[in-house]
Amino acid sequence: MNVYDAAHTLSKAIKNSEEYKEFNKRQKNVYSNEQTKEMFEDFRKKAMEIQMEKMSGNKVSNEKMKEVKKLEEIVMSNPDINNFFKAEMRFTQMMNDVYKIMGESIDVNSLNE
Repeated sequence: MNVYDAAHTLSKAIKNSEEYKEFNKRQKNVYSNEQTKEMFEDFRKKAMEIQMEKMSGNKVSNEKMKEVKKLEEIVMSNPDINNFFKAEMRFTQMMNDVYKIMGESIDVNSLNE
């Protein structure tokens, strides 16, 4: 089987998976409501800023951490956003499993020997 054909087959299988369908449905729910979309994107942006600060070795202020924690509580109380995060986690886990399976079967580390 051609690698590209296999990739297309895998892509179709992913699109037909319950994890992808649920993720896609929940994402559309969040983005179909402007207020929910803005709330979600604002939270993601602030959470990403904190993550980037941590990754660059900077200490994140307690004030900033409290602000994001409070925002997280508000955001997660929205059922559409909460369900989207849950669906996103399941979809991401499935994709990580797929990458792991591919990586293990290829065994890239053995190429260095």
